[in-house]
Amino acid sequence: MITLREFKAQDAPFIINTLNDEQVTRYLSSKIPFPYTQADAEWWISQGSKNGIIKAIVVNGQFAGCIGITPGEFEYSHSGEIGYWLNTVYWGQGIITRAIELICNEAFASSHLNRIFGAVFAGNTGSMKALTKSGFEQEAVLKQAIYKNGVFYNNHIFSKLKAD
Repeated sequence: MITLREFKAQDAPFIINTLNDEQVTRYLSSKIPFPYTQADAEWWISQGSKNGIIKAIVVNGQFAGCIGITPGEFEYSHSGEIGYWLNTVYWGQGIITRAIELICNEAFASSHLNRIFGAVFAGNTGSMKALTKSGFEQEAVLKQAIYKNGVFYNNHIFSKLKAD
């Protein structure tokens, strides 16, 4: 069973373990510190996870990852960007696909968001498949729009509208 909930202090060791795995962080924003420390996890739980619609992903009672939607500002205030990460133990089981569906349903029902989009690194085929299975459509490919660790990546933009 997959559920979403607020972060708790006891999630810290699991967050640290997951975000120190280079397989997990390979396609994540470099704004996430690496290596990831206890202080980073404490900040995330007490402050960072409070900005937007951000939830812990729980599988059969066990912490598995994070998913969130960050609303835009000003003229982009009705659009939000989705992001997520999952411990490798849970990869390939449809968990992220279900978590995407859950958080999008919550966001569309409880906020003024009309559009949710995801920006995906070229090569992150698992994320692209999960978004597509969750009803997102690819809108664009921004060529060499991402630069991380000395490598340029195309940025694949997927979106889902409230009316979809």
